[in-house]
Amino acid sequence: MGGSGTLISVYPEELTFLFELEKQCYCNLKVVNNSEHHVAFKVKTTSPRKYFVRPNASIVQPWDSCTITITLQVQKEYPPDMQCKDKFLIQSTKVAASTDMDEIPPDTFNKDAEKVIEEMKLKVVYTVPSGGSDDSSVSSLGSRSFKAASDDLAMLKNASIEEIQTIQHLKDERDNVLQQNQQMQRDLEVLRRRRSRKGDAGFSLTFAGFAGLIGVLVGLLMSLIFSSPPGTA
Repeated sequence: MGGSGTLISVYPEELTFLFELEKQCYCNLKVVNNSEHHVAFKVKTTSPRKYFVRPNASIVQPWDSCTITITLQVQKEYPPDMQCKDKFLIQSTKVAASTDMDEIPPDTFNKDAEKVIEEMKLKVVYTVPSGGSDDSSVSSLGSRSFKAASDDLAMLKNASIEEIQTIQHLKDERDNVLQQNQQMQRDLEVLRRRRSRKGDAGFSLTFAGFAGLIGVLVGLLMSLIFSSPPGTA
């Protein structure tokens, strides 16, 4: 299973997702180059339509590291007994220092007698938000979800339909803003790594200004969302 190899180490040794219905779940994976060579890696999974991996392939410089973000797409039902059979495979091999991380040759990970391909297998673990028991079944999870929904309805029993719709709309907007902000931060981190490795000295200042601008815009948007009073009947 996962852990350390001759070329790379992977942390953590298993992928843990905080599973929630109707929501995307995220897990970060760190790949560390243990060698003095440039190492290319590629991530594969038994359920490619279920997960979004970014980056799914890249090159790590000697003694450097790379963070991979794995997104579990929205799920509409709980897996049986919260057990997941999905697996991930990380392949790694040495490459020339001149290899472009954006144009890794397609045959890089082909197995032949002239190259060594290391492989690490990672299992996937689903957990539930705090308050759930480890041995809960799908039925008990469903019961807790129903109870939570009933409590929410009880608290809103005196609210008008317009107020309930407004609150739900604000929650959706908040979730969308947070997800977009996280995605932009990940994209900026990828760009920063690529530019820094290509020796663009002026990019760091531009990156800092761009990231700061995004933070200000997100803050203003969140302030406008939550300062807007709910509609009244």
